[in-house]
Amino acid sequence: MKFQITTKRLQEGLSIVSHATAGITTTPILENILLKVNYQNIVLTGNNLEMAIEYIIDKDITITSEWSFSIPSKLFWSYVNLIQDDTCEIELIKNDSIQIKTESGVTKIKGIDAGEFPVIPSIKEEQSLSLRGDIVKKSIEKTLFSSAEGNIRPTLAGILVNISEKQATFASTDSFRLSQYTTHLDTPVENTFSQIIPSKTSHEIKNILKDNDHVKIISGENQIAFFTGNAKIYSRLLNGKFPDYTNFFPKSYSTKTTINRVDLIQALRKINLISKENNYSIKMSMSSENGILLETSETQIGEGEVKLTGNVEGEDNIIGVNSTYFLEALGVMDSTHVSLQFENPLAPILVVPVDDEKKKKDTSEFKHIIMPLKI
Repeated sequence: MKFQITTKRLQEGLSIVSHATAGITTTPILENILLKVNYQNIVLTGNNLEMAIEYIIDKDITITSEWSFSIPSKLFWSYVNLIQDDTCEIELIKNDSIQIKTESGVTKIKGIDAGEFPVIPSIKEEQSLSLRGDIVKKSIEKTLFSSAEGNIRPTLAGILVNISEKQATFASTDSFRLSQYTTHLDTPVENTFSQIIPSKTSHEIKNILKDNDHVKIISGENQIAFFTGNAKIYSRLLNGKFPDYTNFFPKSYSTKTTINRVDLIQALRKINLISKENNYSIKMSMSSENGILLETSETQIGEGEVKLTGNVEGEDNIIGVNSTYFLEALGVMDSTHVSLQFENPLAPILVVPVDDEKKKKDTSEFKHIIMPLKI
């Protein structure tokens, strides 16, 4: 195995596949990246058994001989990322090592035979469709932050994706908050699609996709694959049933407040400096006469309040809310103003962007609810 490659092209590929390698594990091969050198291209692969990423390099390479070998991901990626020479030559040498040669130096890294590297299982196609990259990327950005962490409720550690005809809906919840983003497709899809995609996989897809990409999605037998450009992402699907969440969104309100989104973000950032000592619990008072007041209870480092102007409809009210959850929801919105509405202080708080005149042509819809805190 011997080839020459531009450093930039190798760095690009490694930056993508390294995210699919395992951390410190009892199975060292899962910490490695597979280098498969073919006649006309090089395939880099990371596989931690939950997710695998392949990246095909077919430009800026000169291949002398073919073979396959696996290299420790962290060491290989760290070293290549430090190379400042334009090109590097990589060769498999004796003693199960590769030699990385540049104009400024030579380094040898020991690896493991490619035969031990786990094979990516083939997917028996049951569902497939193609979507624009910008739609998939934006839909994940709008919902990923609300997905659960850990294994307490595995079906919540992902994003529910429902696609049919000319509509795509992405939803996520950790039981304390819920996000839903719906967008209309320019071209109707031929097949309906409904799966729960793991959060880690969704995160990598979001980072890999570019707005002008197209992505082909294939799923079957608890597996899913995303093909876009030179990258292929394979993942296990989450088994189980996602909660029937549609009735969670409140249909009426007794109090509704409209606030400038940027002003609200700045106010929450100020109050967060104090509220972090109290698990980011804050009190939000809304009055048609006095506007909006954000307050923290007294903590070991102090207490604080911030006043805001805003429009309050209906009853004056006071609610408790997690200020970090609130900030994360506001961070994925791009409207000038946002609306908060709820039926009573113990009911879910609906947070939605208030469309500007320029954005009314956008047919997408984002809805978010936060469960209130007792005050």
